[in-house]
Amino acid sequence: MKPIQIAIDGPAAAGKSTIAKIVAEKLGYVYIDTGAMYRAITLKALTEKINLASNEEAGKLLQKTEIDLQPSEDGQLVFLDKKDVTEAIRSQHVTKAVSQMAAHELVRLRMVELQQQLAEGRGVVMDGRDIGTHVLPSAALKVFMSASVEERARRRFEENKNRDILTPLEELQAEIAMRDKMDSERKVAPLRKAEDAIFLDTTNLTIDQAAGEILKLAEERLM
Repeated sequence: MKPIQIAIDGPAAAGKSTIAKIVAEKLGYVYIDTGAMYRAITLKALTEKINLASNEEAGKLLQKTEIDLQPSEDGQLVFLDKKDVTEAIRSQHVTKAVSQMAAHELVRLRMVELQQQLAEGRGVVMDGRDIGTHVLPSAALKVFMSASVEERARRRFEENKNRDILTPLEELQAEIAMRDKMDSERKVAPLRKAEDAIFLDTTNLTIDQAAGEILKLAEERLM
């Protein structure tokens, strides 16, 4: 049975990464967290204090940056220039800046190249904001996943609490709404549902239920 490519898109805190990991594991596929890749270059930009508004500076930085994703017993590890930054890229500092970095044309063009190389010739589950529209436009299964802003903020609040990050729920709602606006209105590869993508509202679904829905869709395409 020939493996397929599965593209999962959607806004911040929709549960994409968690669900994509489950789907990949159940199918025995490779999981590629594109959001982690953008977070990694954002972390480096913040560390080196480059001008986050500069497309040219961001592009030059990425050209001299190595980003690697490696599986482990504790989940996917993210390496930036051979250093494990799995936890560091989830900081609020990075979260607030990642949309600005991801909007740059030079950054997105290079990231798309890297992501397509990672996916070539094998079964993958890749999640992000432009996977079905730009990175894997020929994917056999495309899913656009979302949930209400209130529910996504609640989920992010719980995630942060587990990391001892106590950001007020109201602040998270405002941040997520702003990120939705930035991601949807950026000039290069904006967040949008691919024409042939299936919409999945996860507001009232558990993680396992949402993963189950995608697995059903995948099985239909593998028959």
